[in-house]
Amino acid sequence: MDFIIDAIVEWLKGLLVDGIMGNLDGLFDNVNQSVGEIATQVGTTPADWNAGVFSMIRQISEIAILPIAGVILTFVMTYELIQMLIERNNLHEVDTWMFFKWVFKTFVAVMILTNTFNIVLAVFDVSQHVIQQSAGIIQNGTEITPDVLDSLRTELEAMELGPLFGLWLQSFLIQLTMIALNIVIFVIVYGRMIEIYLLTSLAPIPFATVPNRETGHMGQNYFRSLFAVGFQGLLILVCVAIYAVLIQSIATDGDPIGAIWGCVGYTVLLCFTLFKTGSLAKSIFGCH
Repeated sequence: MDFIIDAIVEWLKGLLVDGIMGNLDGLFDNVNQSVGEIATQVGTTPADWNAGVFSMIRQISEIAILPIAGVILTFVMTYELIQMLIERNNLHEVDTWMFFKWVFKTFVAVMILTNTFNIVLAVFDVSQHVIQQSAGIIQNGTEITPDVLDSLRTELEAMELGPLFGLWLQSFLIQLTMIALNIVIFVIVYGRMIEIYLLTSLAPIPFATVPNRETGHMGQNYFRSLFAVGFQGLLILVCVAIYAVLIQSIATDGDPIGAIWGCVGYTVLLCFTLFKTGSLAKSIFGCH
């Protein structure tokens, strides 16, 4: 009778060990997969992310917003001319070079406004280049070796049935947590790209305010916002990369219970830091 009970216990232990290893193996695979997917998403330019949306945003910017920006630029440069004349004692101290300077400034402002869309894309090209270079470094250091999982299996096989069942429940909880994490990553990454499209669509208006000292702060703050949103992708990538490395270190500790609950803690920490990347990027670039 004891032989039958022992056989059943060993059979159940084998099922639980396989279940735990399946959950954890899938978890570690998801870590590397998430790093790769995020690296691809945040390393994609607005033009390549969704061609249909990009084309629509470009048409809105050039057809609907650009004429409004042209009117704003006209008022700004007219105000600039009046201000310049007033500063020169109502034309009593006017030199010819001042008008040439104003004409040249207006010409440059018009050229910048005409090429606003290309300038904005150039900003994102810079940030995407940095992100892609970083992604290549990060992806090479987050793989879980088979030896680590084999060592963990050996430790699980030496445990009793009760603790194994508890570990199986906890590993199942981790799988659910990873699903929630993937949803959070989806919202943050896709939300960032939508924010990029929204900023891009209105780009001509803040660019039209740059030539004047009194209104130029609007355009300067907009330019900082572009860099902040662009380099937010790098912060997102760094957060997930740190998470992947921390998960890797947990897997090599040889403590199954600590590894599982360490995964929970680091997952919650990752969600928190991902939400903070936007505000952190804006504070770094001085946006307000």
